[in-house]
Amino acid sequence: MERAFASKVARRAFYTVCVLFLASYLGSRFFTHMDFALYGYMVGTVVFIGGFLYRFSAWADRPPTNIILKKGLRLLLRKSTPQTAVDHLATYRFIWNRGWYRWTQHILLGWGCILSALVTFPLVFGWMYFTMGDNGTYTVVGMGIDLLQVKADGWIAFLFYNALNITAFMVIAGVCMALYRRLKNWQARAEQSFLYDFLPLYLLLFISITGLLLTVSNLFLHGFGHPVMSMIHQFSVIVTLIYLPFGKLAHIPFRPMSVFARNYREHYAEQEMKHCKVCGEQFVSAEQSGDVIDVLQENQIRFETAEGFHLAELCLPCRRKYRIFRFTGIPTHHRSEKEANQHAKG
Repeated sequence: MERAFASKVARRAFYTVCVLFLASYLGSRFFTHMDFALYGYMVGTVVFIGGFLYRFSAWADRPPTNIILKKGLRLLLRKSTPQTAVDHLATYRFIWNRGWYRWTQHILLGWGCILSALVTFPLVFGWMYFTMGDNGTYTVVGMGIDLLQVKADGWIAFLFYNALNITAFMVIAGVCMALYRRLKNWQARAEQSFLYDFLPLYLLLFISITGLLLTVSNLFLHGFGHPVMSMIHQFSVIVTLIYLPFGKLAHIPFRPMSVFARNYREHYAEQEMKHCKVCGEQFVSAEQSGDVIDVLQENQIRFETAEGFHLAELCLPCRRKYRIFRFTGIPTHHRSEKEANQHAKG
């Protein structure tokens, strides 16, 4: 099987599409409950998966990330993993430290996109659908199994009907908060660009507005303009799915990898810390420092100093002072004074 594919990416893409095909076949009860009105979304999703696998493989095959993935997988059963996963993937606690405004913005955007995906993808691949009974109830079917029955006019059914409308309002609110910050915050304005920072927000905003217009057309305009708006909305979703793996929005599906990195740092920090060769302060784990040296040597990058130690064995302040020494010739890295703005926020 190794020789049957042109690359690892091709093999992973083939296996993933096979799993999707099998899951759709079983989940839709042998393709008897496929919604072909969602065919375009299915094609866009398959293209997105191919692009994501290409991007992820290119990222995972790099020596530094390969080390974190391998060691992170071995540490996945740590007792702290559930709490770390909640902090990084659910509550975004690490963003709360930057301020309530950015935390609220990320909660609205992140969970708006995640919940939309959790609703859309099962419908697209036939993993979830609804059947109507004669007694005014809907049967919710998941992976070919009848999960529960809900009243057609009940509040649970109302949430099912309007799930994407609710997430659309969440995304619109989050996008507006992000745009306001990017236009008003001077640091953000100095660092951002249109294609990388603004375009993803405009795409999410366009998807959410056109999706809400479909509901407006059905409820208030008796279906006027629905076919045209449906095609516009579908086209915008497909374009965004194709763009997603290669732009800033890629950090959404990449986010679970942060749990691996956190486990890696915490576990080896508990084992042994590395002391800076100059000031003697602890700054990273001995394992991480050794991994950095090994990766640099593997790539034939040498950062040995004249004193005989490696640059990765210095803490960040001493490393910066050593770089000044290399430019000026003044041994600033041997001075004990710390930087005045070492812990400055900016």
